[in-house]
Amino acid sequence: MKRGVFITLEGGEGTGKSTQIKLLQQALSAAGIETLATREPGGTNQAERIRALLLQRDSGTFDPMTEALLLFAARREHLVDKIWPALERGQWVISDRFADSSRAFQGHGMNLDMRVIEDLYRMVAGDFQPDLTLIFDLDPEIGIQRSLHRSHRAGTTEDRYERMGLPFHQRLRKGFLDIAKQFPQRCVIIDAAQDVQMIHRQVLRVIETRFGVSGKEVQRG
Repeated sequence: MKRGVFITLEGGEGTGKSTQIKLLQQALSAAGIETLATREPGGTNQAERIRALLLQRDSGTFDPMTEALLLFAARREHLVDKIWPALERGQWVISDRFADSSRAFQGHGMNLDMRVIEDLYRMVAGDFQPDLTLIFDLDPEIGIQRSLHRSHRAGTTEDRYERMGLPFHQRLRKGFLDIAKQFPQRCVIIDAAQDVQMIHRQVLRVIETRFGVSGKEVQRG
């Protein structure tokens, strides 16, 4: 059986990744491709428990190294229990965040030595890498407002990162753009300030160019 494709969506808070994952999954399914959507931190029962610890606003602060260790522990569970088995079954896996978020959040945002993050990555994932990473770029002020509004509307308190202040999110944005330059073979920058449908069309064009798969555009409901 042919191995599946691993696609990750990255970017700051409020960039619309969740919406685009839903649209992409529907488009690929309509093209006859079996897909699995997931997220980080999280994706499995154990990893979701770590997510709750890290994202809740009342979780307090963590040393950047402690935070990275927790995230990579969740990532290992995610890979072993969900991502790798799905890829072996031939499924396409679409993940809302992956290791680039650790590079951006803990590395660029919290100034953790990037060598530490790369060492952790090699221990957890070896030489495994996404086949494609879409980096959604947006002015952090707009993204934070969007994300906090969404959290308030949904009644969730998973907004610890949103409350870290604008300078942190500006470093985060620069970090993601630097990652795109560092890994040009797999990263594509998406302008997240565009209309949702325009972004969806751009994502589908990237998928067709990279993998030769024509997904049918899905109208946002």
